[in-house]
Amino acid sequence: MDNLDTREWLLTNGLGSFASGTVSDARTRTYHGWLIASLDPPSRRTLLLSHIEATVEVGGQVWQLGTNFWGDGTIAPLGYQHLRSFAIDPVPTWIWSGKNWQLTRQLVMPYGLLSSGESGKTSNPQFCNRTLIQYRYEGSWAAILRLRPLIGDRDFHHQQLGEPGLYFSQLVIQQQVTLQASKLDWVGTPWHLRWSDGDYQPEGVWYWNYSYPEETRRGLGGREDLYNPGYLTVTIQPGAVLILEAKVGWPDPGADRLSALEFEQAVQAQEERVGEWERVRREKFLNCQSPMPDTDDIWHQLLKAGDRFIAYRASIAGPTVIAGYPWFNDWGRDTLIALPGLALTTQRFDLAKGLLQTFGRYCKSGLIPNTFPDAGSEPFYNSIDAALWWIEILGLYLEATQDWDFLVEQYAVVRQIYKAFCGGTIYNIQVDATDGLLAWDAVGVALTWMDVVIDGQPITPRRGKPIEINALWYSALCWATEWANRLAREKQDKRESFLKQAERYTLQAEQVKVSLKQFWNPETGYFYDTIEPDSRPNPQIRPNAVLALSLHHCGFAEERARQVLRVARDRLLTPYGLRSLDPSDPDYIGRYGGDCIHRDRAYHQGTVWSWLIGPFVRAWKRFYPDAPLPFDWQLLQQHFQNEACLGSISEIFDGDIPHSAQGAFAQAWSVAEIMRHWHD
Repeated sequence: MDNLDTREWLLTNGLGSFASGTVSDARTRTYHGWLIASLDPPSRRTLLLSHIEATVEVGGQVWQLGTNFWGDGTIAPLGYQHLRSFAIDPVPTWIWSGKNWQLTRQLVMPYGLLSSGESGKTSNPQFCNRTLIQYRYEGSWAAILRLRPLIGDRDFHHQQLGEPGLYFSQLVIQQQVTLQASKLDWVGTPWHLRWSDGDYQPEGVWYWNYSYPEETRRGLGGREDLYNPGYLTVTIQPGAVLILEAKVGWPDPGADRLSALEFEQAVQAQEERVGEWERVRREKFLNCQSPMPDTDDIWHQLLKAGDRFIAYRASIAGPTVIAGYPWFNDWGRDTLIALPGLALTTQRFDLAKGLLQTFGRYCKSGLIPNTFPDAGSEPFYNSIDAALWWIEILGLYLEATQDWDFLVEQYAVVRQIYKAFCGGTIYNIQVDATDGLLAWDAVGVALTWMDVVIDGQPITPRRGKPIEINALWYSALCWATEWANRLAREKQDKRESFLKQAERYTLQAEQVKVSLKQFWNPETGYFYDTIEPDSRPNPQIRPNAVLALSLHHCGFAEERARQVLRVARDRLLTPYGLRSLDPSDPDYIGRYGGDCIHRDRAYHQGTVWSWLIGPFVRAWKRFYPDAPLPFDWQLLQQHFQNEACLGSISEIFDGDIPHSAQGAFAQAWSVAEIMRHWHD
């Protein structure tokens, strides 16, 4: 494995479906496959097509191009030895070659939402989950290309075992095969594979005991059996192209014959989507007569990276954000934190508005969902900060767009959150009448972003009054003051009511600002992380203090803020983000690894979180406006372009040097925060 390039690539289609794999073409994860389709967007992600094993025969000699890990520890075939190059842009592209031949393979996953409307809403949506594969051959004479699809039908979190009673039916007609898995009490998803040329021979063979080393490393099951329904044989001439399409659903008998043009159009459509946002950005700089930044190539890649997380959720008929690939779904807190980078920086204001509308519609008991519902299920409201982030991001949206009609529409949600927090809501969330700070107290849950719970015990419980929660509360009160005063000017019939609201917000904000001084720890020159329910302060040095300094409205004294940032720079800052805990703390865990329990215990105990580089930049620029940033973007840029998942940013990194990338290989808020500040 040491000789294999196991850096990863990712394609998505705007529905939550994705394709992923490695540069060497060896599958190392359960989540690697060429068609992992969201059957109820963005949920029910199901692996249908794992990959296609290819052999090329030239002049009577056969080369096997595949590379697989097997349960007995072997690697076979050794196709990676013939791999000459790989490129990620514009689509994943592999080139294998020998003395007299060269075979290029490319994959593209076309955008899957076929109809859309304003503000991200969609009327009568049509979904299309498919992957296109293109082979191009060059050589001295014709070659025989033989392709074997390896398939499954299983939840993307699990492995498939070739158990008795699991069957795959196939129907071959007109250069396509329709496939469907079934067992005694279950019928799988129908899908089909079609091709532009060649002869298909049904066979039906199980390939047993694939091994996925990354899953083994993570302490999970790493064995899988895949089914090969048959093989396609093509005599391919020099310069010729072969196209295949894997698509969910029954085939269309009237579909046109596959051609290279269809593949090219899919690639072009992908580039045009990103090109539209690039055009908006160029107009922005032209309008303000500012010079264009000289990082256009990287910015273009960042736009593509950000777009991969935007998806459509069928159960709410609106947009959402996948928190990370390959294993996360959409989460409220993550979506809101990522929204400024993904939607405001790129001026995708309809997207931002649609996301805010959706969250506002699902506000309940003053809380915003942390997990969106699938059809027929209820949202999870296990977050104290999602509602506060909603207000913060609403403020940023309004500042960017001046869309004051939207404020009128959403102000009732602001009031709902405010009243619930002041009067008390679930998890014993309530403003403390003595100091105006926001507190919560519930055993067995974790309501902040440090949310790991193992066997009913939070690893970082943070009950009481967390620093960033109260900084968000202060900023929310300041926003509410501004909005109530604006509405008082615009709504003369309710002027007195709005003025009274503004006065109350102002008084509460002033009280909170005074009470925030309780968080100062003179011994460390840093803010306490929490004030516990029994009033004991927690002196652990965590990045939440930096979060508190990064919000639009900041209630902390300048000199103390500058001192906090100096401590954060010296104790928490790395080239990839902020550590979640000071390395000198006895609870610090410097490496994130092992089985699920060990990884969860390390998750917020020193692990570097790349998204936190954004709050650090904002806080540093506020309190050290004339000083350069105390880190170099170069290592993070190198990671984005050349490490882990090419063209994306990992969720987390080890706290200890060399800060190896860990966790999800592509994380929305990580990419979004870099987008938000790339030109800084």
